[in-house]
Amino acid sequence: MRWITRPGWPGNLLAVAAGAITTLALAPFDIWPLALLAAGLFYLGLRELSPRQALGRGWCFGFGLYAAGTSWIYVSINTYGGATPLLAIGLLLAFFAAIAWFFALPAWLWARWLRRNEAPLADALCFAALWVGQEAFRGWFLTGFPWLYSGYSQLDGPLSGLAPLGGMWLISFCLALCAALLCNLQRLRARKSFLAVAVVLLLAPWAIGLALKHHAWTSPAGKPLSVAALQGNVEQELKWNPEHVNAQLALYRDMSFSSKPVDLLVWPETAVPILKDQAEGYLDMMGSFAAERNTALITGVPVREVVHQQRRYYNGITVTGEGDGTYLKQKLVPFGEYVPLQDMLRGLIAFFDLPMSDFARGPADQPLLQAKGYQIAPYICYEVVYPEFAASLAARSDLLLTISNDTWFGTSIGPLQHLQMAQMRALEAGRWMIRATNNGVTGLIDPFGRITAQIPQFERGILYGEVVPMQQLTPYLQWRSWPLVILCTALLGWALLASRIAKTV
Repeated sequence: MRWITRPGWPGNLLAVAAGAITTLALAPFDIWPLALLAAGLFYLGLRELSPRQALGRGWCFGFGLYAAGTSWIYVSINTYGGATPLLAIGLLLAFFAAIAWFFALPAWLWARWLRRNEAPLADALCFAALWVGQEAFRGWFLTGFPWLYSGYSQLDGPLSGLAPLGGMWLISFCLALCAALLCNLQRLRARKSFLAVAVVLLLAPWAIGLALKHHAWTSPAGKPLSVAALQGNVEQELKWNPEHVNAQLALYRDMSFSSKPVDLLVWPETAVPILKDQAEGYLDMMGSFAAERNTALITGVPVREVVHQQRRYYNGITVTGEGDGTYLKQKLVPFGEYVPLQDMLRGLIAFFDLPMSDFARGPADQPLLQAKGYQIAPYICYEVVYPEFAASLAARSDLLLTISNDTWFGTSIGPLQHLQMAQMRALEAGRWMIRATNNGVTGLIDPFGRITAQIPQFERGILYGEVVPMQQLTPYLQWRSWPLVILCTALLGWALLASRIAKTV
């Protein structure tokens, strides 16, 4: 174990591997114990390092995590962004190197101010708090990249019952805590009273998680609603080609006309690939068709509005027929829906000029969508991966809806990771979720995060099923992450104070 904790390339190489194996704990592999192993190796690797050495060790872990877990970005840069393989690899490596600092800086902070090797129980608690802090920070900084959180590994694991209680981040906290406690058991054996507390802290999350795994925090608010979700499987090369717009409109029209009568008819993100005001006649026709069937038609469509005498474009969802409302996307995908520093980057390569990459951010105070008399919380693609944002909408809803177009990422694991995060949102909220995508996975998710029906990827089809509007709030929707925020802040403040006192003695 010494070479794991000591500085040098063997420990750094292990940190890269530890970060990489985290990917295997998530979808589509779902080997959840590897999340525990990865966090434990990261914790051990920082035990004896100086702050500068810890900075490098943390960077290595972050590089391994993102290189293995987000390599699917290559598909959008190379295949759809027009970059050569060499340039695409170079851009990816630069991205991995930059985003790895999300782990490097917390590692430095840990070694510089927070580590307490002389108090292994307190050390484990503070490590768990810092782990959650870095996950929250990378989901917020510069609009955030909330991907590859360790808590998602427990969607089907023993700790899944904690998600409605404190959200995915409570699971992350417990995983990091248990990993650190396992690493410290040898040190704790000499301190019987602390060992007893450590054993309780080690076993309690798993016992509580298993006990609550099948607990229903919410109840039906009405009768089941029948759903038809369309998966058009339109090739990305054709999606924004003006010559193929009419063909796509005809595709979804004809699929809808041939579908069975249902309460909710759902099309995916930008299924209507022209601006809403340009598609008024088409949408009115589809709305009349839906109204005749007593159906609410929900579709993704770009929206143009004039704000302060300027035209702005939004990625939106609109409801017609037996429903009402238009929602404008708030959480935008960098480079996909807007280009940071666009005055400098646009025109350099085709990747910085992707179609529909000039969207504006929708306002924060939008009403939910209404369909068949129920409130529906809408998430467009990337929005469903933000735990707190998703919870703020879910708390006002009866149903959850996410529409997406994951065609940008081909046959990679990216869309399956995306699906797993949507499942976690349903579990946290205790609500049914409808997921409609262009090329998969289109599915229905129950309040326990389980997929009840789905269409495989890369197939055209109509998914039929039922969802149930739900009422009441899970503890997570009531309190959100505030109890965990208070706990983590107290633990980190305690560690910082103890460190400063120790240095003055």
